[in-house]
Amino acid sequence: MNSWSTKFPRPISAEAKAAVRAHLGELKTAALHQLNTSLPWFRELPAHERASLGEIAQQGLSTFADWFEHSEKTVKTSIHGILLSVFGNAPTDLSRTVSLQQAVQLLRTVLQVVETQLPAIVADADKAAARYAVVFYSREIAFALAEVYARAAETRGSWDTRLEALLLDSILAGDRADEIRSRAAAAGWKGTHGITVMVGKPDHVDEPQLVAQLREIATRANLQILIGVLSDRLAIVLGSVKDVQADTRTIQRGFGDGPIVYGRMVDSLVDAPLSAQEALEGFTAAPAWPAAPRPVSAAELLPERALNGDATARKALTTQVYRPLASAGHSLLQTVDVYTTCGGSLEATARQLFIHANTVRYRLKRVSEITGWDPTTPRDAYVLQVALMTGRLDTVLNQPEQ
Repeated sequence: MNSWSTKFPRPISAEAKAAVRAHLGELKTAALHQLNTSLPWFRELPAHERASLGEIAQQGLSTFADWFEHSEKTVKTSIHGILLSVFGNAPTDLSRTVSLQQAVQLLRTVLQVVETQLPAIVADADKAAARYAVVFYSREIAFALAEVYARAAETRGSWDTRLEALLLDSILAGDRADEIRSRAAAAGWKGTHGITVMVGKPDHVDEPQLVAQLREIATRANLQILIGVLSDRLAIVLGSVKDVQADTRTIQRGFGDGPIVYGRMVDSLVDAPLSAQEALEGFTAAPAWPAAPRPVSAAELLPERALNGDATARKALTTQVYRPLASAGHSLLQTVDVYTTCGGSLEATARQLFIHANTVRYRLKRVSEITGWDPTTPRDAYVLQVALMTGRLDTVLNQPEQ
């Protein structure tokens, strides 16, 4: 707060104040004309938005007249006062209608009209003080405008965060498709393909800093992202993924130590709960495979997930590995069984099965073609072993009682 006498060359006369008040209607008309003449974007706005901004501009002039009239008292041009008197309930609407740059242009145009016409309204003795008044008021308007947009951005940011949290919760909880669609629309999610869910431990930084860091990484990689820190877990929904291995490696910079697991790729958020379930189950089972890649696909953790009680993983091993091999003939199952128990020795397998080593090679190649898992690779051989066990157990459990 500053007194008028310490800010202006001389007190403004009562005649000058009355003159500004008397010419307020002309100033408003001139300001609206100037807005339509000098700002092309203003002319192109829909009529209701143009009228709303025009009201704000006219209210700014009325507030200036009130302030000018009582300026000999303590200068009451605090930012809070300007916000209430000029913008009223309009800040959010204003920030949605026009950009900050456009809002600055609008108010600058209005105040330029005042600065141009004020010398013709007041007497010579008041011109210097009146000019100073416009400059002083312009500064306060600029501060107020900056606060309008800062507050609007903060409000939008908080609201967007809540909407994203609700959407992420729906995906992790496996909510109904309609609910996920509704929350996705409210959160402004635009990803329609290449969606996967990642789960790991959060990096040891403050949550707001971590979220900001991840958003920046995703933006640079042209990826959509939803982020949630759930106790000791960091869950991420990643969209617009083109190369799942490369894109998840890019995002892993936001995770802390320990395993990072991502679920299957889907093309809709409605199907994202499937990816989320796999990622969560995979993350829980991942410690059983210390040498797992980072990040690792939940599909690569099928044995660990099955041993940890994940019925989905057990079913996948049975349907994707055991049954196709069983359908191809008993010899393939037998060959995998003997080969893995013999420590991966072709010769020992051939002797035990009473076949040639080349026949063993041929059968192992067929196993790889049918299942996608190569028995000659130690990790793949382990997956096949577990698949044979789950398949046999499921076969026994599903046999009808005699």
